[in-house]
Amino acid sequence: MRRSRLLAAAAVAVLAAAGSLTAPAAAPAEAAGRWAPAQRARITPGVQMYTDGAQCTANFVFTDADRKVYVGYAAHCAGTGEATDTNGCEAESLPLGTKVRFARRGSLAGGGETVGRGRLVYSSWLTMQRRGTTNANACAYNDFALVRVGAKHVGKVNPTVPFWGGPAGLRTEGTTTGDEVYSFGSSSLRAGVAELAPKVGTSLGSWAGGWSHDVYTASPGVPGDSGSAFLDAQGRAMGTLSTLALAPFAGSNGVSDLAHELRFAQRHAGIDRLRLVRGTQPFSPLL
Repeated sequence: MRRSRLLAAAAVAVLAAAGSLTAPAAAPAEAAGRWAPAQRARITPGVQMYTDGAQCTANFVFTDADRKVYVGYAAHCAGTGEATDTNGCEAESLPLGTKVRFARRGSLAGGGETVGRGRLVYSSWLTMQRRGTTNANACAYNDFALVRVGAKHVGKVNPTVPFWGGPAGLRTEGTTTGDEVYSFGSSSLRAGVAELAPKVGTSLGSWAGGWSHDVYTASPGVPGDSGSAFLDAQGRAMGTLSTLALAPFAGSNGVSDLAHELRFAQRHAGIDRLRLVRGTQPFSPLL
């Protein structure tokens, strides 16, 4: 299967078409606890993340035993090779400790408004290479990284997925053909067209030993959406956007399975009690 990573660099053509989605009715707020109010939070799933000039999209928020706060994106967002370098057990990457900038409304004209900063503290690619991983499915589809939010920016974080709400937990089983999926991407290629950020789609099923799902969404994920969150019909965190498939399902996206990625990270990242954080607002899909 021919695939290409979805990393966006500064000089790429701008999408011109705009779709129209209507936001769901506002859902009652749940107790936010330590998190910034969802309506005012600056760092959330869907925020743009810039790494050495390359732009990706945040998926979910995570925390650990010490209450440190992490934001997830794709490991290839720190990659230094070509877009066709999809084998994480071989592809080159920037090192841990690399600075990452959180931004909003970034476009090809500029890097957007900086809303926070962090550092790369975990990469599935670097970890698999360090451990000598040989599982072909993991090498191809374990595409997950964590950025620790800087201490002075933690108060800006909320774990709720924009537009949809949730996540309402973690999906631990695979998908089957026809399952509904929901996503939110923030590619700078969309030139600030907010209506193209939320996506509704359908899974083509799980494969590669459960490590990956092929999906079709309207609109499809494009460069810059890399790493973005995918939810199932119950609002559970299902996956992270990884690739654009060129064949056999042209225009579909490869979504790495979050349960597999998170389980690997929990075992090998050296982060005590790493866990997904649920949203402070309930999941509310389009009807």
